Amino acid sequence: MTTSTSTGDPIRDDLLEALAKHRDLFRVTAAGLTEDQARLTPTASSLGVGGLVKHVTSVEAEWARFVVDGPVDMPEVDWEHIDWTNPPPEAVAYAEGFRMRDDETLEGLLAAYDEQAARTDELVRTVELGARQPLPAAPWFEPGASWSALRVFVHVVAETAQHAGHADIIRETIDGQKSMG
Repeated sequence: MTTSTSTGDPIRDDLLEALAKHRDLFRVTAAGLTEDQARLTPTASSLGVGGLVKHVTSVEAEWARFVVDGPVDMPEVDWEHIDWTNPPPEAVAYAEGFRMRDDETLEGLLAAYDEQAARTDELVRTVELGARQPLPAAPWFEPGASWSALRVFVHVVAETAQHAGHADIIRETIDGQKSMG
């Protein structure tokens, strides 16, 4: 369970509370799963609960890095025309970020998630929320756009909530357990 103490700043406190709430729902979804269950992909999605934990950890780490260091150059991959019989290493690495490998444990993935959450929470407490970074050149970002640290943290809350719901559907399909309701 994620806990936070008041920073004295209502915006920071709201962000920390929202992150804690959605992280906790995400963790409830993963609680009690076996390693095999965490790897299952029982829905139309190709993702399992373990893969989602791994992905959300990675996404949160990348956005936290972005807040501090700004954009990095993205690999030039023609994502629309990848030959998946011989994909480029960047595509393989990207796909691995969504899969719980046989040598990974759910406990280990959740521990990494908790460590990243603590680092992100510290940024929320300390970084200048109005500081802006230019977004990297990517087809999903408007050219020349930038985000404030506040906007990045709102995005992390949205990503966490979206993937917590996704994981909840997968979990309910596995054994009927739901994080809410």
